[in-house]
Amino acid sequence: MTESEVTRVLIDQQINSLDVDDNTALRMVDYYPAWEVGTDYAAGFKVQRGGTLYKCLQAHTSQADWSPDAAPSLWAKVLIPDETVIPEWEQPDSTNPYSKGDTVTHNGKTWVSDVDNNVWEPGVYGWTEKA
Repeated sequence: MTESEVTRVLIDQQINSLDVDDNTALRMVDYYPAWEVGTDYAAGFKVQRGGTLYKCLQAHTSQADWSPDAAPSLWAKVLIPDETVIPEWEQPDSTNPYSKGDTVTHNGKTWVSDVDNNVWEPGVYGWTEKA
């Protein structure tokens, strides 16, 4: 095993032990392990799938049909994938709300979240239109 391969294995094994918020985790998405079938996942564990970061909501052993993009009761997508790009708003669940300061586009306008745990549509509540 090369030094870079050893480094990668160690990072994969330890990345989830770091106490970081979702925004920090998103800057390190490439270091999180890829989701795999037959793996025991603990609540709070983060994985990537297709370049998207997901957080485990409840402990389970993964199955082929329980992938993060197909099992919203088990996984929450972290919604702001790249802080340098303003994404289109998508309806979050209570498990993956927007945070105060998150910026999105919606209906041709740019919006900034005024509150943490924001699950409302921009223009309805909890958002300020950015000039």
